[in-house]
Amino acid sequence: MIKIEVLQPEEIEKIIENAYRVLEEIGVKVSCKEALKIYEEFGCTVEKRMVKIPREVVKKALSTVPEYITIYDRDGNPAMELGGRNSYYGSGPTCTNFMDTKTGERRMSTKQDAADTALVADALENIDFVMSLVTEQDYTPKLADVHEVDAMLRNTTKPIATWANNKENLEEVIDLFAAVKGGRDKLAEKPNVVIYSEPTTPLTHTRDAIEKVMVLAENRVPCLYTPGIIMGGTGPVTMAATLTIGIAEYFTGMVLHQAIAPGAPFIGGVGASPMDMKTMTPPYGAPESYLVESASNEIFRYLHIPNFGLAGATDSVVLDSRAGWESAFSILLSKGTGGNLIHDIGFMDYGLTGSIQHMVMCNEIIGMSNKILQGINMDEDSLAFDLIKEVGPGGQFISNRHTFKHFKKDIWQPKMFDRVDYDGWVRQGSRQMSQIVQEKTEEILANHVPTPLSDEVMAQMDAIVAKAEERIAAKG
Repeated sequence: MIKIEVLQPEEIEKIIENAYRVLEEIGVKVSCKEALKIYEEFGCTVEKRMVKIPREVVKKALSTVPEYITIYDRDGNPAMELGGRNSYYGSGPTCTNFMDTKTGERRMSTKQDAADTALVADALENIDFVMSLVTEQDYTPKLADVHEVDAMLRNTTKPIATWANNKENLEEVIDLFAAVKGGRDKLAEKPNVVIYSEPTTPLTHTRDAIEKVMVLAENRVPCLYTPGIIMGGTGPVTMAATLTIGIAEYFTGMVLHQAIAPGAPFIGGVGASPMDMKTMTPPYGAPESYLVESASNEIFRYLHIPNFGLAGATDSVVLDSRAGWESAFSILLSKGTGGNLIHDIGFMDYGLTGSIQHMVMCNEIIGMSNKILQGINMDEDSLAFDLIKEVGPGGQFISNRHTFKHFKKDIWQPKMFDRVDYDGWVRQGSRQMSQIVQEKTEEILANHVPTPLSDEVMAQMDAIVAKAEERIAAKG
């Protein structure tokens, strides 16, 4: 397997040491009284809402975080072994806009889009887990997270990564997964979900963010805690300092999580984009974003912690060559540097627009990247000296048994296009990639049938969503 390295071990140590100094000498702000008490009992210094965390406390928590986390599918089969250099790709969350699957027009996101995203992801061989690609706008806005989980669970058996607005919503999200798995104990035993919370850079942890970490720890549901830093805006402009702050923020959540439930599954990562000082936009498709993500993968592997990364996002607003190259660079780098849970396939327009068509295109890019990063097999059968000797100068290999044995597994075959010349392309309708992707998307939506849930489980889910709606309505 081909490996890409961004940081040397001594450079990783510099960043970790810098993060320790931030926690010990500067500290972090935590807006949750219950959490502050736990920090203090665990060996931290607490003054009002400021917490200073000694490196010994961080190392104690590090010693209990699992190095590998198994995530299961909806039916209880192992689907992802997060950790090491194991890479898995999935879509992204929380886009308020969506590229319509029929017209290609940009419009507001809906719950049906979350369902369609899950259904198409269910059919794509290189998409390993599902995020909704949306913040749905057509149901109760305060329950977008609950409705999206409801839609995804009904349309895929693949693992799901998702979010929650607050503690109350999180409890309902967990209830939905528990209904499918047969109870919260069964969910903890074979989780088919990762749920994320995130700090507010720089060095701030809101009540909602921290309460979600606490609920996930108590239920032993896999928790992801990762910042999204704007370099030169909410965070430092340099990559080394960005990684420092991001690691310090992760350590803060990790200490609380492991203090509550030592050994409970906890995933980390540092996500960042530079502030474009001309437009004030934070691009996903910037080389600095790729470098920070790659370095984050390496740092967390060095710490023996499963990591959360990003790939496949493009800042293009249409499926053009820019979308292709930005997606390809990030996908290749994420796997090459050992990213584990790699999300945001299907992100367009600076993370403002979700696109199933883009996810379908990236599915093909992932396949090619996987082939490249496999490297070259050097066993005796692949070296094939005896075959070369047998054929000799001027011979041919096309009719040889060795060719028939190897060509299907050794030669990658695209699924989205045929390898034809110009005349063949014209005969096939002169279709461009965006047209091919559109046709593939429509074909999946029309024909793929995900494994259904039982009527009993769907009734339980209906009741959970209805109760959530009643709760919000009662608050006015």
